[in-house]
Amino acid sequence: VSTQSTGAKQNLSKSLPFSSSARSSVMALTYTPIDEIPKMVQKVRDTFKSEKTLDVDFRKNQLRAFYRMIDENTDQLIQTVHQDLHKPKHETLGTEILLTKNEILHTLNHLSSWITSSAEKKLANINDELIVKHDPLGTVLIIGAWNYPILLVLQPLVGAIAAGNTVVIKPSEVSANTAAKITELITRYLDPECYTVINGAVEETTSVLEQRFDHIFYTGNSTVGKIVMRAASNFLTPVTLELGGKSPTIIDHKVDLKIATRRVLWGKCLNSGQTCIAPDYVLCHTSQYEKFIAELQVAHEEFYGANSQTHPDYGRIINQRQFQRLRGYINEAQNEPAASTEAQNPNGTIVFGGKTDEGELYISFTVVTNISPEAPLMQNEIFGPILPVIKIENIDEAVRFINSREKPLALYLFSQDKHSIEAITNRTSSGGLVINDTMLHLSVPSLPFGGVGNSGMGNYHGKRTFETFSHKKAVMRRSFAFSQLDGLRYPPLSDKKFSWLEFLLGEKASWGSLSSSSSSSPSEK
Repeated sequence: VSTQSTGAKQNLSKSLPFSSSARSSVMALTYTPIDEIPKMVQKVRDTFKSEKTLDVDFRKNQLRAFYRMIDENTDQLIQTVHQDLHKPKHETLGTEILLTKNEILHTLNHLSSWITSSAEKKLANINDELIVKHDPLGTVLIIGAWNYPILLVLQPLVGAIAAGNTVVIKPSEVSANTAAKITELITRYLDPECYTVINGAVEETTSVLEQRFDHIFYTGNSTVGKIVMRAASNFLTPVTLELGGKSPTIIDHKVDLKIATRRVLWGKCLNSGQTCIAPDYVLCHTSQYEKFIAELQVAHEEFYGANSQTHPDYGRIINQRQFQRLRGYINEAQNEPAASTEAQNPNGTIVFGGKTDEGELYISFTVVTNISPEAPLMQNEIFGPILPVIKIENIDEAVRFINSREKPLALYLFSQDKHSIEAITNRTSSGGLVINDTMLHLSVPSLPFGGVGNSGMGNYHGKRTFETFSHKKAVMRRSFAFSQLDGLRYPPLSDKKFSWLEFLLGEKASWGSLSSSSSSSPSEK
């Protein structure tokens, strides 16, 4: 299905939240005129052809300006994110501002060493120069997401600039205040001939996807991810898809439950659960089940007091559409029955929370138990502060449960049991695995961040962001010395010549690399 078709536009429309239903905006977001979009893309494409961004010093100066842009406007950025998401100041500082600034500094500190690297030589190449050079791809597109409207737009932009590309940036129109501020700042601080921002909703995004790019980096849901991928296929454009899914958390039998509970609660309530790697549901060992639920309530009061709605560190849902979706899950579940906790509602039993306020787009942290694995809450990514908890008997049951579903973007295991840790590490597949905490792998630039299967493709952070927006070009500079060896590959060929070539070019087996790990043959097993 072409993105130029009416059907694809309708699909995209159904898959994107609408800014019209968002919290009232203080700053107006001006949409880019449709007829200007091809011209804007062509402008930055022409700039790339001028070779302006090939200069490494130019790239570094743009990254320095990028850092000043954030540093000098931190208060304004905090304000706009609060207007969009009611996100607390220090949460924005930690999860948006600091991580983006760290990405810039890390890149500036290492960029010179990333551009070229030496390749391993064989005997035949002893006098040759062998390097891997990272070339810019050209003009790339970054489509951001509304839930972290600074980080998910600007962090990939760091690597795109560092790699020498020109960039088209498309922030999410749902977080309209932040999109408007980012547009203003990028235009003011970065070179407008190289980096341009396009704003809009479905129609504008569709028009952007009709243009040709050398890489598309998309963060969002899998439905739109498929539309982006189809659009990219028209030009054989490579894509990075940072999607999501249902990230499981496992509470094992042997665990420090007090620490584990607070780390789970923090990960679930950060940004009111509107995080692609938030703990989506918990598989809890039967021996810890009741204690875990009780400890969640204790920890929640420690974090947010008796009423999280009035606590300054508890956020809100982005808009009415998302609020109604989440409230629907709560309405489908039943309150804990007085007579028996074993009464079965396939949509679960609310044992904690369940409070909502439509006027404030507030949803309290809510724990749901006794839920069927087939319930809607267990089929769709929750993306909100609702936490289903399911009993398991052992770690093998957890492995089977996880492997029966789409591969998650993140997986969290709380355990001090060696067997359990090895089982989850080796027998499950996920974008990332964190043992005894949640989400912190996101903050480490040396670790790749990305999905697998339905949760995405490609990865980034640190050097990998730079590599995502680069082409690894093999460069071989031959020497004219020992040219007499050229005759070994020229006709007429012979066994003797080939034996010399094998000696010069062949890979040598290391000790034991070709020996079997078992003395028995396959027929004997």
